[in-house]
Amino acid sequence: MERGAAAVPEFGAELTEREWADLTRHGRRRQLTTGTPLFLEGTHSDTVILVISGRVKVFSSAEDGTEVVLAVRGPGALLGEWAAIDEQPRSASVWSMELVEVLVVDSREFIAFLHDHPRTMWLLLRIFTGRLRDADRKRVEFGVYDTMSRVAHRLVELAERFGEPTEAGILITLPFTQHELAGWVGASREAVAKALRTFRARGYLQTQRRTVTVLDIEGLRRQTH
Repeated sequence: MERGAAAVPEFGAELTEREWADLTRHGRRRQLTTGTPLFLEGTHSDTVILVISGRVKVFSSAEDGTEVVLAVRGPGALLGEWAAIDEQPRSASVWSMELVEVLVVDSREFIAFLHDHPRTMWLLLRIFTGRLRDADRKRVEFGVYDTMSRVAHRLVELAERFGEPTEAGILITLPFTQHELAGWVGASREAVAKALRTFRARGYLQTQRRTVTVLDIEGLRRQTH
């Protein structure tokens, strides 16, 4: 995400105490281990999920089996709301990237919750609008920017959303493989590895297994143009 771009609000973070209490009354909490499917693309499901802690990846599978990462969602994210509203099959798959805690709500209970709390319908509309704007920005990236710029965009986004400030820089502990990053930026794993080597050589970041430390966030931002 470029600096200055508005962040997409997360549903859970915007709820009032009363709304949160009512929603939790309708649902049940579950803990899921790493690599657990929450939804599968193309299937029907009668639940909506709110992420309480941990992070998940949203992805679609191409005809050749390639995994195309669409988004990474964290605490407060609402999942499965589109299918609950239009009653169509899931448009994407969702898997846990680490230990996550979620609130599982029956779709009919969720719709009833929206009717009982009209403000949350406008909140949901804001989220839909934010995600559409974000999708538009990413389409522009694919049409205009090269692989290095797209990798820089995603690293800046991860640093801003999930990074942990340290003495060395911004630590990204998200368990994201180079293969998954390649699926997110629409490039080959080899091209992503080359971009990461270049960024390391320029002193923008350090990489270890499943972790990235951004040493120069401004340097990475310059690569997004």
